[in-house]
Amino acid sequence: MILRQSFVWLLCLIGIFSWTAVASAEDLPTPRSIIFATGQEAAAQQVIPAARKYAAFWNTGEDRYAEAALAENFVDRTLPSGRPQGLKGVLEASKNFRAAIPDLRAEIEELLVVDDRAVVRYIFTGHFTGAFKDLKGDGRAISFRAVDIYRVQNGKISDNWHLEDNLALMQQLGVVKP
Repeated sequence: MILRQSFVWLLCLIGIFSWTAVASAEDLPTPRSIIFATGQEAAAQQVIPAARKYAAFWNTGEDRYAEAALAENFVDRTLPSGRPQGLKGVLEASKNFRAAIPDLRAEIEELLVVDDRAVVRYIFTGHFTGAFKDLKGDGRAISFRAVDIYRVQNGKISDNWHLEDNLALMQQLGVVKP
């Protein structure tokens, strides 16, 4: 019985990692670490691709990745003041980031899957060569972290709770003194 369960577990892992290899051909970011509990294999097959597509959006700024990752009824549960809800708000946020940091990159440090949720630890990097409010970029390196929690339904992110290290970002941009 234990051998049979181990074999089934191994087949599930092979399926998930095979899918991950295929998705890599789409240039989706590969998490440094993916963690899910035994019995979460089916959930992981829905959650991991959605999280990676959304990371590809932040990594490239290409709308097609956000459109592929987010459900039509997507809700930002920690919506910043003044940002529109839904896909429109996400696209606007990316454009604003890229206006200041045109080479913005997003790397998934860790992806944790629990049922229909993903907890994603990101590190964002780039160079301040654009403009932010009244500040003109001087090429300085930017690096800040974020944590997102996604709820995934039918293979798409329906809800997002996120927290960015905005203090570090504002200090690095020169908006706030360290």
